[in-house]
Amino acid sequence: MMTMMNNDLRRKIIDVVYRGKDGHIPSAFSIVDIVALLYREYLKVDPRHPQDPNRDYFILSKGHGCVALYVVLAERGFLSQRDLDAFCTSGGILGEHPDCTKVPGVEASTGSLGHGFPFTVGLALGLRILGMTNRIFVLVGDGECHEGTVWEAANVANNLQLGNLCVIVDWNGSAAQLMPRDDLPAKWRAFGWKTQVVDGHSAPELGAAFDRIVFQPAGTPTVVIARTVKGKGVPMLEGHGVWHHRIPTAEEHQQMREVLA
Repeated sequence: MMTMMNNDLRRKIIDVVYRGKDGHIPSAFSIVDIVALLYREYLKVDPRHPQDPNRDYFILSKGHGCVALYVVLAERGFLSQRDLDAFCTSGGILGEHPDCTKVPGVEASTGSLGHGFPFTVGLALGLRILGMTNRIFVLVGDGECHEGTVWEAANVANNLQLGNLCVIVDWNGSAAQLMPRDDLPAKWRAFGWKTQVVDGHSAPELGAAFDRIVFQPAGTPTVVIARTVKGKGVPMLEGHGVWHHRIPTAEEHQQMREVLA
């Protein structure tokens, strides 16, 4: 079980963003520990057969955090270093938001917040109708949970008893900037979901939460609400300031790498 910060992946994230002059470093840092654990220990996926009909599905509804997904897909063999080096270039396949028509291992083109989760509900229902037993994970942001489509989808998923579905909420505090009294766990419980709250940077806590999920074609869906820190790992990035979509200078890039060494 992973027990330490994924500083190697964080270094790759800042390198990709620095070279490509685009991307959202703090948002990627808040989810990279979650995504890495899923792909290393839980998802049944094969980079040699990315369209295997029996695979597990992971959908990054929070599409602007996609550099975290890209570096993990590269670690698993879906992407090459050359792909990462060509991020946000005219000849590359990796953009500021993931494109399922270009990127192997990406299951949905996301970026417009509130769309990935409803897509996933349809996917879960379709797989059940086909008699498939695939497990489906979708990661949403806490700010994204202000979108009405999220709660419409949550209501539908519970009423259809989509027990093959797990939502992970990146609870990094973005939503609290506008809705400081918003109680995410209570809201998900009110919609009938099995709800767990964990430290999103703790592999043992995340792993225990995933281990408790009973995936079944018909049952109560599960949400894992992961408390995270936006920009986790580099103090100058942590929090909700100017770094949301800022590209580091050469000096800042080097400072970040030194912190993560």
